[in-house]
Amino acid sequence: MRGETFVQKVLGRRAGRPVTVGDIVTVEPDRVMSHDNTAFVVKRFRATGYRRVWDPARVVVVFDHCVPAAQEAHARNHAEARAFVAEQGIEHFFDAGVGVCHQVLMERGLALPGELVLGADSHSTLYGAAGALGIPINRTEMAGVWATGKIWLKIPPTRRILLEGRLAEGVFAKDLVLFLLARLRADGAAYQAIEFGGPGAERLTMSERMTLCNMAVELGAKAGVVPCDSVTEAYLADRASGPYAVMASDPDAEFVDTFAVDLSALEPQVACPHTVDNVAPLSAVAGRPVQHAYLGSCTNGRLEDLRAAAAVLSGRRVAPGVRLVVYPASAEVAAAAEAEGVAETLRAAGAEILTASCGPCFGAVGAVLQAGQACISSSNRNFRGRMGSREAEVYLASPAVVAASAVAGCIADPRRLS
Repeated sequence: MRGETFVQKVLGRRAGRPVTVGDIVTVEPDRVMSHDNTAFVVKRFRATGYRRVWDPARVVVVFDHCVPAAQEAHARNHAEARAFVAEQGIEHFFDAGVGVCHQVLMERGLALPGELVLGADSHSTLYGAAGALGIPINRTEMAGVWATGKIWLKIPPTRRILLEGRLAEGVFAKDLVLFLLARLRADGAAYQAIEFGGPGAERLTMSERMTLCNMAVELGAKAGVVPCDSVTEAYLADRASGPYAVMASDPDAEFVDTFAVDLSALEPQVACPHTVDNVAPLSAVAGRPVQHAYLGSCTNGRLEDLRAAAAVLSGRRVAPGVRLVVYPASAEVAAAAEAEGVAETLRAAGAEILTASCGPCFGAVGAVLQAGQACISSSNRNFRGRMGSREAEVYLASPAVVAASAVAGCIADPRRLS
């Protein structure tokens, strides 16, 4: 009998039996998360006839997508969700301004190695950075979990990506995942789990791992994971909300595919409008004008990302006619950026630092693009109309490229700035 993958082990533990790829199992999650869509989940939950959520200690609610509430409807949704949280005694509630949901769960140790964490947000794959199995579900599914504590899932096959070498100066985890999108395309890992391994993965910081796992969903993946190791445990040392059990794929586990990537051979990448897999080397698109630059999101709004941008912006100014907006991934990140002087460097260059939230990534608030405008963004999606007008353009790149482009007024390589 072949060994088990990480996914088989996690879902087998929750199902109470060994599982194989393709099995459909009913499982109880360790944690579930919803954000501003909580009010919609509440309506569906009420329709089930259940009166109490199955376990208020395992339910997490974070406001981040429409912060501050830009319309009366957003404010009403927040109010309804707050009332439900109080009614149900939900223990883990994070109101507007605490941060982006995925970042908050990581900071508060609410996604732990070996756990099954379900989120009513497509980028819940990020929890794989903590060695958890993070799986996105929709609002109706979340209402069912609130009611019964159960959900059925199909065991996905796992694709293994072995990382070798180390990233060169000026090349980041964002460039790696954009490179993978160019190679595999947006549906290349449809209903598969992606496991990042090898010596190159072991060298990645927690922030870099979060970027990779966050955008695994853009490859079509059901989940993304970097196995728990000493880097993970060091991050969780003073954050973990409880004990956890480390799980890893067996050496003889069966993978649907395995291929290696030499990190040292990568160069900066840019995803061009209007799909995440329309990727080109930075050198091929340099010089395209931009009017907006967005630094933030659950993909690249952490302190490490703000530092990278500040290193580029230090002693420089944002170009006339360009608006650079910064949305830290959390209040904790914002405070650390202030304490280190990173925030002051960003402001001195002309950046606007705003409330820790999703900001314009979701398109609800922030730098809303007009027809004919272009934005260089550190976020995860560049779909038509994502940040405003359907006639605007969004390019995706690393925080360093976002900063360099804001200075140049066009897509620019931070390694080439004069």
